Amino acid sequence: MTRRQFTAAFGTLPALAFGEEAAPVTVRGKLTQDPGQDPVILSEGRRIRLEGDEQTSGVLRDDRLKDIDFEVIGHWDGTDKLKILPIHKRAMYVHQNGKRLFVTYWCAVCSIRTYTPGVCWCCQDQTALDLKEKLDN
Repeated sequence: MTRRQFTAAFGTLPALAFGEEAAPVTVRGKLTQDPGQDPVILSEGRRIRLEGDEQTSGVLRDDRLKDIDFEVIGHWDGTDKLKILPIHKRAMYVHQNGKRLFVTYWCAVCSIRTYTPGVCWCCQDQTALDLKEKLDN
């Protein structure tokens, strides 16, 4: 039996057996942030808990994004939890006015863009949320 025949017969089992990861899924809905709990996206009547690396978690907990139309890309970790791809994969977006926007943060003093909220590493001022249609840098 060839690998192609094996894949056709057994579905995604070969991908897991050969160390390949399942294709990421995209979920879009309203980002909800309840104090002391994992961030949640409300999508099609479901409450999906979100988790990610430290920088991704910073974005998910940013009060400026609360209750916004949000899109995430990741992998299912159980039936109600989505593990978002790492921050460098650009897996979080906001939808506004019919546009899909990258979530970025900007320091106007130093002209430095980051992808997680916090203080500028240069001047230590708080970075501003700066939703971008495309990334220039």
